[in-house]
Amino acid sequence: MNRPLFIALDGPKGTGKTTLLEAVTQALRADNRKVIRLCEKKSDPFRGETMALVNHLARNPCQELELKVCARLADSRAWISRNVLPRQPANSIILIDRWYPSDAAFRRAVPFAEILQMNRERNVQVPDLHVGVVTSPDTSWARAAARTRGLGSTVIRRLDEQVACTEAFERAVADHGWVLCRNEGTVEDATQQVVAEIQGVLASNNL
Repeated sequence: MNRPLFIALDGPKGTGKTTLLEAVTQALRADNRKVIRLCEKKSDPFRGETMALVNHLARNPCQELELKVCARLADSRAWISRNVLPRQPANSIILIDRWYPSDAAFRRAVPFAEILQMNRERNVQVPDLHVGVVTSPDTSWARAAARTRGLGSTVIRRLDEQVACTEAFERAVADHGWVLCRNEGTVEDATQQVVAEIQGVLASNNL
């Protein structure tokens, strides 16, 4: 492999994405692949200021504020693209927990096409593989309810909002040709699907 392979896992809250990331990491490492795990929010030095704006948006929803949130997130991804991703080993597989596809789930007033354009204009790095992790809204809602921290979302507070979040994300997955991973069965099944997709990208790029 002569360059890193960049893979983003995105989706609504409560779909088991973090558990799946860990399982995929272990499976790839068992195959002697060097895997780097990154998290968008932990790599973002401006996250505190952005979340303050997100909290303000949650109390005062409007398109103007949401647009500012989208722009701040795109700026942060551009910073990560310049300052974090290039530092990763050339022979690695980078798995990132959330990237711009997640905006398709969480934003309501700004069309995703506009969000995507923001990211492109800022030269945000495009993943070699987008994986959208979904479940039925009832499943993700029930999983979240069983966790100590609950859904852990600033913008989603009701089941009907989770339904809208999931439907919007699935539309974006279909519109943009991302890989859809339905994580309602066993973690092993979902892991096999994602690892097979990664191996396909590796083979097609001779990596």
